[in-house]
Amino acid sequence: MSDTLSEKHIAPASAKGDLETGDASSRAQAPTRDPRQNLPLWKWVCTLVGLYCGALLYGLDTTVAAAVQTPIYEQFGEVENLAWVGIGFPMASVAVILLLGRLYDLVDIKILILVSTALFEGGSALCGGAPNMSAMIVGRVIAGIGGAGMYLGALSYISTYAKPNELFIYNALIGLSWGVGCILGPIVGGGFAVTSATWRWAFYINLPIAALLSPVYFFIFPSHNPVPSLSTWKKLRSVDWVGALLIAAAFTLFIVALTFSGAAFSWQSTTAINLWVFWGVSLAALVAQQAFSLFTTPEHRIFPVHFLGHRDHVLLYIVTSSAAVANAVTIYYIPLYFAFTRGDGALQAAVRLLPYIVVFITFVLIAGGTLPLHGRYAIYYAVGSVFILAGSAGLFTIRADTSQAIIYAYEALVAIGTGLTFQNAYAVLSAKVAVHDRGNAIGFINTAQIGTTALALAIASCLFQNLGFMFLQDKLAALNPPASLLHAALGGAASTQLQSVPPAIVNLALETIAYTIARVFGTCIAAGALLVVGSTLLKYEKLDLADQAPVFG
Repeated sequence: MSDTLSEKHIAPASAKGDLETGDASSRAQAPTRDPRQNLPLWKWVCTLVGLYCGALLYGLDTTVAAAVQTPIYEQFGEVENLAWVGIGFPMASVAVILLLGRLYDLVDIKILILVSTALFEGGSALCGGAPNMSAMIVGRVIAGIGGAGMYLGALSYISTYAKPNELFIYNALIGLSWGVGCILGPIVGGGFAVTSATWRWAFYINLPIAALLSPVYFFIFPSHNPVPSLSTWKKLRSVDWVGALLIAAAFTLFIVALTFSGAAFSWQSTTAINLWVFWGVSLAALVAQQAFSLFTTPEHRIFPVHFLGHRDHVLLYIVTSSAAVANAVTIYYIPLYFAFTRGDGALQAAVRLLPYIVVFITFVLIAGGTLPLHGRYAIYYAVGSVFILAGSAGLFTIRADTSQAIIYAYEALVAIGTGLTFQNAYAVLSAKVAVHDRGNAIGFINTAQIGTTALALAIASCLFQNLGFMFLQDKLAALNPPASLLHAALGGAASTQLQSVPPAIVNLALETIAYTIARVFGTCIAAGALLVVGSTLLKYEKLDLADQAPVFG
């Protein structure tokens, strides 16, 4: 692609420490020239198709593990590490989100998105060919880093080339593509798992799709250098590398400590204590480094600290995080419930998510299509929070013999809430901040969305492993089973350990596992309650979302 567009650039951040958010009138006075004046329509359409497909693949890989956990466990064992097949991907994504967001403000978007796609495909190939659980986890981490770059690249292209009245709907469609991928992930994974292709093609499938899209990536995606006036060396020097490293360390150590404590080793063990101490030290170092701008400058800090001084910015982060918790836990634990308690195969268990899929997509489109018309964003969070809370409370009551229709109804209630609240904050916060802070706004909300997904899955896994072990130990106390057997039995109907015990004990174990999974949905209740509070505190203001100033010039 010609570099004729490279002269259009996003204005770099002001040299001041805390950037002003600006008001609506000042943004309305921003330049309004056509951001695609040198980009033919057919190339823009092809670019959008490539971006939406990339976002869909990223979403697909975020949740594809939900339906293939059972066959992966059957092949590799290691139930205590099984959660990492799901957690490793979003954990790696959030560890690099803010760094990638900063790089997209500095480096050619096309180059970064190509590198990110290569990492994503390489990680997918490693997962597909994994000989053991360790290789699988490493592959998921690599793919997670690449996927985050693909998703942020898509948002960066949209923020650069979308016209003012297009920005909200294009952002919504990127989020919808990711959300649809998240919903379809378990179905695609389950579909491959029950065929001769096996679960491995749930990961290999990314390779031929990328090959089909490669002409678009290489020859049609426009090049865009955000700050052509700076040399590559000056751009790299401006990055807060220390802050990026500390954020990655703090987040990763927290996920590792939370996931392994109580599952791989006891909470009182030296290893567990050391992990939590290291996490505390890294978190303290991060807070100090960002607060005092150590080894960086206030305007180049990796985290947009100045956002914390604005109530609505923080509340938008909180409500987006709450929606992400409900979305992630429902998507992962509904298939596990049916697989572990009723012996459903991978595809059949994933199909149980269809009510969630249909309703989620419907209400994301409703929110994306109606919000720009009136701009009263707080209403969506208020209404959505009620549905999430109601559906989650219902899921908290399910047992091994709960009817499918009732579970489907609870899924649909949660889906209405997440559909109304999941994606709105990208455009809302972009409308509330100054033009030069739009990149920070995208990274800020993306951290809430993807980061909380990883945290929610880690917390849910910790609850499932620890509560499940405790409940099984109590119910099977008369048999005095070893700890290894109890951990293995958490695989439920998929566990080979339960195939040689009397049916009465099997039924007791399955009832206990169903009860444990229901307790896990308590995280969704907490998220719904937090969303109720957050939506109440949001300003009931009207934003002019249909006429946002473009983010260039």
